[in-house]
Amino acid sequence: MNYSCLHTHTSFCDGNGAVEDFCAEAYKKRFVSLGFSAHAPVTKKTGLKTDWHLDDERLDEYCTAVREARGRWRGKLEVYLGLEVDYIDGLVSAADFDCAELDLDYLIGSVHYVTRSRCVDGSSGEFKKLLNEDFGGDAMALVDRYWDCMERMISKGGFDIIAHADIVKKNNRGDRWFSENDERYIKRLERIACVIAESGLVTELNTGGLNRGVTVEPYPSARLLRLLQKKGVPVMINADAHKPEHLGGFYDEARRLLLETGFTRHSVFQGRLDGRPVWKTETL
Repeated sequence: MNYSCLHTHTSFCDGNGAVEDFCAEAYKKRFVSLGFSAHAPVTKKTGLKTDWHLDDERLDEYCTAVREARGRWRGKLEVYLGLEVDYIDGLVSAADFDCAELDLDYLIGSVHYVTRSRCVDGSSGEFKKLLNEDFGGDAMALVDRYWDCMERMISKGGFDIIAHADIVKKNNRGDRWFSENDERYIKRLERIACVIAESGLVTELNTGGLNRGVTVEPYPSARLLRLLQKKGVPVMINADAHKPEHLGGFYDEARRLLLETGFTRHSVFQGRLDGRPVWKTETL
């Protein structure tokens, strides 16, 4: 199985390490390709100021750094330039970023924000504050808002890969806040699986929570993976790497999970042609 990662965060946003450090680690681990996906700038578009998105003023610098790495590693490692773009309801979406204009290879679409200023995947304390102050302690109302945002993000489009589809469960270890066996939750999984299938987009199996020790399983869960497999949704494995050593982290476990949930093949990115992403499928 050829390994790659298109979900990678360097020191340009909330990662730890230079572009070159990640390339060297990917080459060491015999990756066929590595894509960089800084959290896209949001301040100019939304007025929000964060410490984890790429600064608007550094977008060109980031793009240049990745393109220069592509040249240095040509013939040894395929290097791709991308962004992870947040969907923030009513404020910003991937549709606001033009791959052709920015000369990007791909965009990842993700939902972190379930309100205009608060994220669903912060610390457990931040999640509790979000739940109590914005949703009156009603965890399923929060969950519904998350899935609503996911559906709207997919409907709006403009991106190529769906990130960490059920990241809403990050702080829910042991069903702390809501039951993932609840009929209402399962119905939302069934519904999002249909929406994803209809979109034709690639969905990642994201090992980032495992890499950072905050979850005991990847995103998405085995249950959602089975639903996606039955609907023929293409899946790729990503590390959501925030450090070079995260690259390839828990990939063997991810491969086993895909096989256990019925997948026999995974998608490997091949670049962009005529404005569209090119994929090939390989046996797991």
